[in-house]
Amino acid sequence: MSALPHTVDVIIVGSGAAGLSMALHCSKFADVLLVTKKDSAQSATNWAQGGIAAVTATDDDFKLHASDTINAGSGLCKMDVVDMVVRSAPARIQELIDRGVRFTKRDGEIELAREGGHSRARILHHKDQTGQEIESVLLQRVREQGSVQLLEHHVMVDLLVSPRPKLAEALNGQRCFGVYVLDSRNGAISPVRGKAVVMATGGSGMVYKHTTNPSIATGDGVAAAYRAGAVISDMEFFQFHPTTMYDRDDTVQNHLITEALRGAGAILRTLDGEAFMPKYDSRADLAPRDIVARAIDAELKQRGDAYVLLDCTHLEPELLRSKFPYIDRSCREKGFDFTQEPIWVVPAAHYQCGGIETDIQGRSTVQGLYAIGEVACTGLHGANRLASNSLLEAIVFAANAAEDCERWLHECPELPPADAWSSEGTHTEHEAVLLIHNLEEIRRTMWNYVGIVRSTRRLKRAQARLELLTKEIADFYQRTRVSPDLVELRNLVLVAELIVRSALARKESRGLHYSTDYPVMDTSQAPSHSRLSRLSVLPQPSFR
Repeated sequence: MSALPHTVDVIIVGSGAAGLSMALHCSKFADVLLVTKKDSAQSATNWAQGGIAAVTATDDDFKLHASDTINAGSGLCKMDVVDMVVRSAPARIQELIDRGVRFTKRDGEIELAREGGHSRARILHHKDQTGQEIESVLLQRVREQGSVQLLEHHVMVDLLVSPRPKLAEALNGQRCFGVYVLDSRNGAISPVRGKAVVMATGGSGMVYKHTTNPSIATGDGVAAAYRAGAVISDMEFFQFHPTTMYDRDDTVQNHLITEALRGAGAILRTLDGEAFMPKYDSRADLAPRDIVARAIDAELKQRGDAYVLLDCTHLEPELLRSKFPYIDRSCREKGFDFTQEPIWVVPAAHYQCGGIETDIQGRSTVQGLYAIGEVACTGLHGANRLASNSLLEAIVFAANAAEDCERWLHECPELPPADAWSSEGTHTEHEAVLLIHNLEEIRRTMWNYVGIVRSTRRLKRAQARLELLTKEIADFYQRTRVSPDLVELRNLVLVAELIVRSALARKESRGLHYSTDYPVMDTSQAPSHSRLSRLSVLPQPSFR
């Protein structure tokens, strides 16, 4: 590995589809540092099974894709963003193909799947491992770029910020000009300055006890951006994937069962065989994720069961095995054949719809700081993400942000000096069990009180517990030498607080946020976005 640079043009934190796409675009005009806390192939993108949505068929059009997206978003989608994304999709798909991504074909044509909430079959996929295919191809292309340095096993501790030039003091605004990174192999923390800093850190599924996300999904980007003064939006809208494999071993990560399986004809049933989805929605098993997740949750609570059944046994076995090899392999590892007996499924935390508020170019409210992918709140998803729009959002906003970044590099004021990291007065902690216990309590609290169905009483109980944990973790952070686990714990407790604060502020049920105290959507006024910041006055995205 080459030496850690002191200053670069563009720093990208995160090596999923968004970060890798951004690196490829920026490599044409800038020196890029791509920071990732594990090895570069580890990201949530790898776990995206379903695919990527785009209008490519003759019976489909942009208005239909936009309408499906808006309907899923429950009135909170930003119309200009939705229109831009769906219209950009075909060109970005072609860009992926040109880079080497192989989408599954049938009879020489790209095969299109249909998923919940979509009115047409428009999901391009690589069998049931689309994310892994996109990740591996983009990573290979990035490795071929001489202007991109990959910095693996480095954890972002915090952003480098200074008072924003030419900004009214009342806003107390910030300018981002780099990151502090921790080398997880030797514990050294170093500042790296950059004219532009891009958060592509993914989501925060590890804040919940049950999640489809990998262990790296600890909300690092949202937490660091909030501490830097950025506006964080719509964090109450956390998507729970309705179908993940029920695991009696209670492992950290639940195996996701793509809803493309329901698109292919699989049926959700209770343990006594009842197909229950028609009771909840006219679209039955193809209803949007929030509806399906709440329906399963309701059935489990009513019946006292631990899981429901996803039944594929009436479908052609060989076709299922060829289209869903990952699911086939996962089920066989658990000792059963999913073509012969139903899969046991439960909902699990899957996707963070809120995040760092951005404009249509991916700019945050902090000067010099961009956000793309799951870490960002662009306005595309609104109160609920439509299936297979996430990979699309990642590659579209990577292109948009890179285009703006090229202009920003020519306008960027001189970078201020960066202070060295000080560990004075701290000691090495030898009782890792304390961190583990705090992490488990955060995840258990969020799952029990801030899950699929919420109430004011549960949310306030969660808030009280999180306040105590925040103080405990802050004290630990001040007196202990920083480690990767401590960085992640500090970030997770902050993200948990932001989710709870946003949920308490919303006095209605909308999209992914369902409250038993406010069970209907408030139609008496225009829908509003939740916005949280450390600043006394909240600015809008765009730092020009």
